[in-house]
Amino acid sequence: MIQTTLGIEGMMCGMCESHVNDAIRKAFNVQSAKSNRRKKQCVVVSEEELDPSKVSAAIEDIGYELTSISSEPYRKRGIFGFGQRGK
Repeated sequence: MIQTTLGIEGMMCGMCESHVNDAIRKAFNVQSAKSNRRKKQCVVVSEEELDPSKVSAAIEDIGYELTSISSEPYRKRGIFGFGQRGK
């Protein structure tokens, strides 16, 4: 699993966050998509890496701007982050 963090400019409210989440879910097969307007980002968990050009197109099609994209292996954590010592 891969965690991809998208920098997104233009989200102003909770509805904007929902629009971004929905656009990502419709465009890609993802486990989760969670946007945060204050951090100006959306964190996506998926089985495979996301194609940056397709991500950009999906975000721009709904009126927002993709400012950055970074990926890393996803590590599922236990409740409160416990159970992951030494990893």
